[in-house]
Amino acid sequence: MIKKLLRSIFSVIGALVGYGVFLLAEFLYALTGTNLESILTETQLAGAALCSTVIFGIIFFRMTPSLGKHSVKVAKGIESDLQGVSTNDILSGTFGLIVGLIIAFLVSQIYATIQFFYMGTILTVITYLIMGYLGVIIATKRFKDITGALAVIAKGRGGQSQKSKNKLAEASPKILDTSVIIDGRISDIMKTGFIEGNIVIPEFVLLELQHIADSSDGLKRNRGRRGLDILHKIQEDYGIEIYNTTAEKSLDEIPEVDVKLLKLAQIMNGKVVTNDFNLNKVAGIKGVKVLNINELANTLKPVVLPGEDMKLFLVKEGKESNQAVAYLDDGTMIVVEEGRRYIGQNISVTVTSVLQTSAGRMIFAKPKR
Repeated sequence: MIKKLLRSIFSVIGALVGYGVFLLAEFLYALTGTNLESILTETQLAGAALCSTVIFGIIFFRMTPSLGKHSVKVAKGIESDLQGVSTNDILSGTFGLIVGLIIAFLVSQIYATIQFFYMGTILTVITYLIMGYLGVIIATKRFKDITGALAVIAKGRGGQSQKSKNKLAEASPKILDTSVIIDGRISDIMKTGFIEGNIVIPEFVLLELQHIADSSDGLKRNRGRRGLDILHKIQEDYGIEIYNTTAEKSLDEIPEVDVKLLKLAQIMNGKVVTNDFNLNKVAGIKGVKVLNINELANTLKPVVLPGEDMKLFLVKEGKESNQAVAYLDDGTMIVVEEGRRYIGQNISVTVTSVLQTSAGRMIFAKPKR
C-alpha cells in the first residue's frame, strides 16, 4: 500500500515537473522574440503540454523504486552524520547560519538595482549560499575562540564572581590515555584537585580498554578490567562523559591509538595525561604537551642527596659483580656497591650519587665505613 502511494505521489510530482518543463521551453522560446502561439494553435499547445506532462509522469513512475532506495541510503547517511555531531556544533552552526543569512540579506540589497538579465537574482542566490556556508563553518570551527573571547569580556564586566568559571574555561582539556587509566593513580590525583579543566576520555580509549579486558591473556585481561573499574569510578565521582570522536573525520584514517590520541590533542589544543614513556617522547616530537604521572610521582619522592646516610635492608644481588639492591618505601631502587656479602641484612650506607630520569630515580650507595 505504501509503495503504491509513493508511486502515485512521484507520478504526480513527475507530471508537475513535465508541465514545468513545457512552460520553461515556452519562456525560453519567447526570449528569442517569437511567440509559440503565433506558430502553434491552442490545441497543439495543449497537446504538447499534455505530452510533456504524461512523459515525465511515466518517467517518475518508473524511477520510483530506485529513487526510494537512494532516498533511504541518503536518509541513513544523514542520520549517521548527525549522530556524530555534538550538540555544541549544532547550536553554533545554527547560530552561524542565521548570522550568515542576515549578512547575505544586507549585502543582497546592493543587487536590487541590477536589472540586467536576472543578474540581481543570481547574485542574491549565490550570496545567500556563500554567506550561509561561511556562517556555519566559522561558527563550528571557531566556536571555542568565540566563547573564549566572550568569556574575557564577561570577566572584565562581571568582576571577581566569574573568576573560577573563566579559569575553568581557559584551562586546556586533559585527555586520558589507556595506560594512565589502568594505572589508577589519576583518580587520586583528580581527588586532590590538582588537575584543572575538562577531563576528556576518548571513545577509542574505551574500546581499547574493552579489547584488553576481553583478551585471552590472563594478565592483560586483569589489567583491562582494572582499567574499566577505574574508569567507572572516575565517571561516578566526577560525572565525566566519554568523548565521541566520530565527528572528527581525520581520526578515522589513523589505526594506532597513540597517534589518534596525539592528533586529538592537537585538534582540541589539549594535554595528554599518560605514564607511557614512549608516548611522552613522541608527543615531544609532535609538539603536544604531556602530563606524565610518573614524572609527577618522581618529583614528589623524598629528596636524597649524595653524602647522606641511611639504613637499608639488602634484598638481592645487583647486575654487576659485588652489587646488592635495596628499595625505599616508595619503591625507589638503591644499588649498593660492595654490598653483596650483606644481602639479607640491615646495614648503614652512604649515598654516592642520584640518577634522575623520566622513567624513574636510581640511587647509588656504598656501605658506611
